[in-house]
Amino acid sequence: MKRLPAPAQKVLSRDDLQQVCDFLYQQTGMLFGESKRYYIERRVTDRVLTTGAASFAVYFDRLRSNPAEREKLINAFTVNETYFYREEHQLACLGRSLLPDLITSRRPGDKIRIWSAPCSTGEEPYSIAIWLLENWRLVDAYHIEIVGSDIDTQALEAARQGRYGERALSRLSPDLLEAYFEPAQYQYWQILHDLRESVTFSHANLIDRASLAPQGTFDVIFCRNVLIYFDDEARLLAADNLYDRLKPGGYLCLGHSEAMSRISGRFTTRRFEDAIVYQRPRDIP
Repeated sequence: MKRLPAPAQKVLSRDDLQQVCDFLYQQTGMLFGESKRYYIERRVTDRVLTTGAASFAVYFDRLRSNPAEREKLINAFTVNETYFYREEHQLACLGRSLLPDLITSRRPGDKIRIWSAPCSTGEEPYSIAIWLLENWRLVDAYHIEIVGSDIDTQALEAARQGRYGERALSRLSPDLLEAYFEPAQYQYWQILHDLRESVTFSHANLIDRASLAPQGTFDVIFCRNVLIYFDDEARLLAADNLYDRLKPGGYLCLGHSEAMSRISGRFTTRRFEDAIVYQRPRDIP
């Protein structure tokens, strides 16, 4: 369908805007409002034009009844700002404090599960894999399973492909780039096949308990810089869901501006040399 010139595109009425915001909140927990009008209108108008809907009302009826279109709109609103070795101090905490604590009750060969949720386009779970290979001397003694999950299906597909540009790779040393990537076209680098195979990616929604249950439970969860987009109610729901995905004694790492102590009292705050993290108590089933 031919795209209309910008001046001919209709803006959303106040009621239309509220419908979109309510829909996104119910589906994702992300909070939008009038202050984000331009951001919302650009994305909704693009979907209206792409689908050929005659009006916003027609499009919104399709959105509510069509899971594929619902997925496309949600993809358009997710934030995928990330890069390799982001908040590296938490990776150091993983190797120096969290894993040494966890393996006190494990034997060599036992499984250790690490979850990155949301994982965006894959930089975080791949960073975890690279950091462990480079810095944790016991990495080969245990069965490390790394899972990356996100609500954005396009981001997940990009993560599976594992192709990254200079900005995403800017914090990696030339030695790491050479060891774990191979040059691809147009100034992109691709994660080596064996490393791509070591990370599993899956679709999951932090506020949807049913979508999280198939993920199983984890020893360590990285859930960074997403709760800032939620309101108090959605944060608490996500916190409860993350608690349920943690094994007793497991650890949760949040973003630097997020604090579980302001969201839920179910976790124990742990202050380690490299980072503050949150633990599911061992003695509570």
